[in-house]
Amino acid sequence: MPEKRISRLQDDPYLAPYLDTVRRRAGLADARAKQLAQGPGSLAEFACAHEYYGLHKRDNGWIFREWAPHATGIWLVGDFSNWEVRETFALKRLPNRDVWELSLPQNALRHGQFYRLEMAWAGGRGERMPAYVRRVVQDEKSKLFSAQIWDPEKPYVWQHGKFRVPARIPLVYETHIGMAQEKPGIGSYDDFRLRTLPRIVQAGYNTIQIMGIMEHPYYASFGYHVSSFFAASSRFGTPEQLKALVDAAHGAGVTVIMDLVHSHAVRNERDGLSRFDGANGLYFHDGSRGWHDAWDSRCFNYSKTDVLHFLLSNCRFWLDEFHFDGFRFDGVTSMLYLHHGLGVDFSDYSHYFCDAVDEEACTYLNLANRVIHEIRPDAITVAEDVSGMPGLAAPIADGGMGFDYRMAMGVPDCWFKLVRDVKDEDWSIGYLWHELTNRRDDERTINYVESHDQALVGGKTLLFQLMDAAIYDSMRLGAGNPTTDRGIALHKLARLATLATAGHAYLNFMGNEFGHPEWIDFPRDGNGYSYQYARRQWHLRDDPALYFHALADFDQAMLELVQTHNLLEGTQPCKLLIAEQDKVLVFQRGNLIFLFNFHTHLSHAGYSVVVPPGSYRGVLDTDERRFGGLGRITSDQEYPVAVEPRGRENCLVIRVYLPSRTALVLQRSI
Repeated sequence: MPEKRISRLQDDPYLAPYLDTVRRRAGLADARAKQLAQGPGSLAEFACAHEYYGLHKRDNGWIFREWAPHATGIWLVGDFSNWEVRETFALKRLPNRDVWELSLPQNALRHGQFYRLEMAWAGGRGERMPAYVRRVVQDEKSKLFSAQIWDPEKPYVWQHGKFRVPARIPLVYETHIGMAQEKPGIGSYDDFRLRTLPRIVQAGYNTIQIMGIMEHPYYASFGYHVSSFFAASSRFGTPEQLKALVDAAHGAGVTVIMDLVHSHAVRNERDGLSRFDGANGLYFHDGSRGWHDAWDSRCFNYSKTDVLHFLLSNCRFWLDEFHFDGFRFDGVTSMLYLHHGLGVDFSDYSHYFCDAVDEEACTYLNLANRVIHEIRPDAITVAEDVSGMPGLAAPIADGGMGFDYRMAMGVPDCWFKLVRDVKDEDWSIGYLWHELTNRRDDERTINYVESHDQALVGGKTLLFQLMDAAIYDSMRLGAGNPTTDRGIALHKLARLATLATAGHAYLNFMGNEFGHPEWIDFPRDGNGYSYQYARRQWHLRDDPALYFHALADFDQAMLELVQTHNLLEGTQPCKLLIAEQDKVLVFQRGNLIFLFNFHTHLSHAGYSVVVPPGSYRGVLDTDERRFGGLGRITSDQEYPVAVEPRGRENCLVIRVYLPSRTALVLQRSI
């Protein structure tokens, strides 16, 4: 086998001692890909298990298949059998195979009927949901799921079936269908399409990332304890309604990706895959390796061909069936390491190349990216990894795992550490600049101030962290509360600095653009099953008398500025000034100059900044009154360039008025 090309990874001197390991891992993925593609002809064709397994209607009737090597008997049980086990609906094991099959005439089953599996194994028996089931419905009282035959008379007709992801910088709106509405309860796909999607489009985001699509028994798991991997959650509506949502987004030019949870699975046996055919090690590792104690869930065995068949087909299914444009892979750190990243600080590169790395998972992630991009070359894949594994978002051709982007998870950690643990006057501007721009040259990243992670119960949104109780009673414009003034100002500065330094993309969680208050908490026993914190209070954004409205207007103006100037496309932030004592940060990005004053109270009048040649005009400032500021800077003013001596050289400088806790954006023209 020819040596794997790792040209871009080889530029990293810290990787030099580990290049042989990088090559070996890439070679393992190449060999596995070749092996899997050998029979069907390609990885994409291999990833079609969902067309073989599960329940399917054919011209001559129905056929159902299941992979269950340890089963001794399987029966379909449902409405059609009066929920009794009948031999008419018994599956037969195919000769010399671990596959069970049942053929039925067309009149044996009909759309809307409910069913499940009755499965027997050596020494036991139990109810199960089919592994490849495409629709399950949860009973409100028992909380148990039933599979549902889904064969509507009129299949969904796509209006924008040829949509492809435009070549642009993703501005990602992370969202959740069930909590997207304001009224207490669970929102629907239709609610989201009709009410929330227009808000996202108007706000200026071009990509939505939807959480909790794959069916999960426990609503409060946020969709991260998946039970049925091929079923869109029925608590939000029908498959056709989800398709209509994706179609409408495409019609508005919006890319749609979804959270894909292949890092673990719910431990439920009846409703999930755990002990599916009576064996612990069918889809998951046997023994302790098959259990994620911290998450109370099961861990997939990525070395098994049938598990790869299942997971890679799952990637293809969501692309083909629902026209999703890609995935954010959840829990990648947990996949990459046998210790799941728990209790490890990843302080040096040795952590990425030790025996604790699960190389089978590395191979799977590589294969998943190959399958996705073979089917949809325009698709977006994002890795949620806190460890910083080198090569995760590097091209497969360069020895990487092939993700298009990785989450810059250190950035929100930086912001929350500053506002929570460090006095404002002690903020280090150099530390902030480092955290905002600390990324590998060979990998694309998504910057963000906060995602859903920061606001889950026990945490707070950034604005709530900044303001605490003042968020309840001091949010009317002009309230004159110092805590409010600080919170509003820093909220805007954090977002502008994070977006303006973003490597290749930017993300915001639903409602945080206007400083949504409080935390996220789904109905559960501990809160009396309340939906109070599992919704979005859109009326706060819509009220022009509130700071929430002003913050949302600033977010919209910020995104418009970035898109108008193609700011993130082919440019990098270039530091012009860090003044620790003054708490000033100045940098250039494209044809824009960004000036930040993080000082708690000192406004800088006539502040001198060395700039490149050109003419300068103000195009945005965070202190504008329409953004809840004090209006201390004259909008749209020109900033004349002068020559001033600096040491032995003469430099071009501009002088600006930079109020405390304010950022100013200047456009440079040549």
